[in-house]
Amino acid sequence: MIFGSADPARKFSKAIMSDLGLENWSVISERGREASSLTYEEARRLVLRLAGEGRHGLCIVTDEAAGRMIAPGVSQKVPTVQNRER
Repeated sequence: MIFGSADPARKFSKAIMSDLGLENWSVISERGREASSLTYEEARRLVLRLAGEGRHGLCIVTDEAAGRMIAPGVSQKVPTVQNRER
């Protein structure tokens, strides 16, 4: 069987899906980092919950990117937020 150009796309898709399952996602808002070390699904659920509470500027980014977004003089301590259903 010849897969042609679909084979690289399939490999890329698998790589993306495996990244989404890693606990390296953060949720940020206009207030700063809301939570970190989440799977993408956990981050998505947290965004929905926080949006329902009226939080603004919500975004899902990698933990690495969230660490770079901290403004000078702002605490890098991650607030405690219930972000997992366990």
